[in-house]
Amino acid sequence: MKVFKQILFYFIIFVSVLVILASLLSLIYDLAYWYSKVVDFPRLQYLIVALICLLIFVLLNKKWGFASVFLAVGLLTAITIHATRILPYIVGDKPVPDVAQEAISQENSVGILIANVLITNKEAADFLEIVEQTDPDMLLVMEVDQWWVNQLQGLKVEYPYIMEYPLENAYGMALYSRFPLKDTEIKFFNHDDVPSFHAKVILPSGEAFRFHGMHPVAPVPSDKYPDNVGEEEVGLLKVGQLVAAESLPSIVAGDFNDVSWSHTSRLFGDAGSLKNVRLGRGLYNSFNAKSLIMRWPLDHFFVTREFALLELERLRKFNSDHFPMFAKLVLQKQ
Repeated sequence: MKVFKQILFYFIIFVSVLVILASLLSLIYDLAYWYSKVVDFPRLQYLIVALICLLIFVLLNKKWGFASVFLAVGLLTAITIHATRILPYIVGDKPVPDVAQEAISQENSVGILIANVLITNKEAADFLEIVEQTDPDMLLVMEVDQWWVNQLQGLKVEYPYIMEYPLENAYGMALYSRFPLKDTEIKFFNHDDVPSFHAKVILPSGEAFRFHGMHPVAPVPSDKYPDNVGEEEVGLLKVGQLVAAESLPSIVAGDFNDVSWSHTSRLFGDAGSLKNVRLGRGLYNSFNAKSLIMRWPLDHFFVTREFALLELERLRKFNSDHFPMFAKLVLQKQ
């Protein structure tokens, strides 16, 4: 038992040092190295590991010298770093308010389902069943190639307003809407083969808002798909600037390939006065659906101040590495 405790003690010290270093690295925003961006993702996991390490270290440590105190302070610092990022999503204020009961208007509401279907997934039936059960007004589908667009053709009866841009590089997109889409545009920010969708949506009330569908590239290197290794992802910042210049209310949604507490996401929200619907409601980890432990929120809804939230839900998984997300929003009278 004594040997086991000693091994455990040194193992906890080793893990603690790794967590402390990763936590400090996550505070550095402007490094060009991809791993400095990815280290920002698993803050909940860092927090849990740091708490466990601190508890076990305190129980096992017999001598409180300088090194012991230094390690404990390092763990407390790591806990503070991650808690300040995560807690606002769980117990913080809601910058996007819940819609007041008297303000609920079906004519001014929109239900949006966003889903990264995974380009290698060739089982569409389960996903189409989720769409039928959820019955959204708008559906943004990401990682669609021509095969996926063919599978989604049946949606056009219920969703006659359409934008489609299938690609074989995992960044194709498709948008299906019950509501009319006007002034549709497909823009390319960082890459010539990574589209973003932009449209004016006309609600049944006659009111309108701007919808921006985004799927920036992942921060990890890839030999097969587009990446941003050595570059800054400017797509989100550019759409934030677009929103700031618009007079209409706006919704920005999609798989951002970035967590909502990241430096880029915060700058994006500030640039367009956009609010994250998750804040004050929960983490709603949407990736990785294939892992029980390594999960974080990558699929997002950001809205301007004119919107209130009626419903936010992470839907059941299908054969993708992302959970689909659904939000029902109400455009409030100003």
